[in-house]
Amino acid sequence: MTSRTRKLVGTILLLLLVTVYALAAMFVAIALQVNASKAVEMAYYVVAGLLWVLPAAVLVKWMSKPDDVAEPDAKPRT
Repeated sequence: MTSRTRKLVGTILLLLLVTVYALAAMFVAIALQVNASKAVEMAYYVVAGLLWVLPAAVLVKWMSKPDDVAEPDAKPRT
């Protein structure tokens, strides 16, 4: 897979990740009734707001991987 293709696929996956994660975090907050106290609510939203960075970082690392370098004896692709 070329770098351009990886970046296109990664961008689409990143947008899907953020959308699905935001909805899931909202539903979890509703199910847990986070609004019981302001401190619990603030702690939940800080953790939930930062937790999506972990899978996004893995995805961005994959996206930024360089193309495979062809061996000198190999024929160029057309």
